[in-house]
Amino acid sequence: MPQFSINDIDDVIHGRIRLGIMAYLIGAKRASFKTIAEALETSDGNLSVHLRKLEEAGYIQIEKSFVGRKPLTEAEITTQGRTAFVSYLDAMAKLGGG
Repeated sequence: MPQFSINDIDDVIHGRIRLGIMAYLIGAKRASFKTIAEALETSDGNLSVHLRKLEEAGYIQIEKSFVGRKPLTEAEITTQGRTAFVSYLDAMAKLGGG
């Protein structure tokens, strides 16, 4: 059985909101800021901080545009983010003994 190591836990993903963002984007691939905020039941300010941290790590890509005259911010998981999320899940499985 693979051994669990605390160093296998990705601190960038491990926070509750960031984990939620990653889990949401794994399924959705791409989502608007508003959609993610509603899904995670978090404030815009809180979500913005966590999205920035994931973007700085290279796990998500943020795209800002306009639809008509309204700003639209969308997040998309990157290949690096997908790999990091799978590694995170593997580390959690080892923790659970599975």
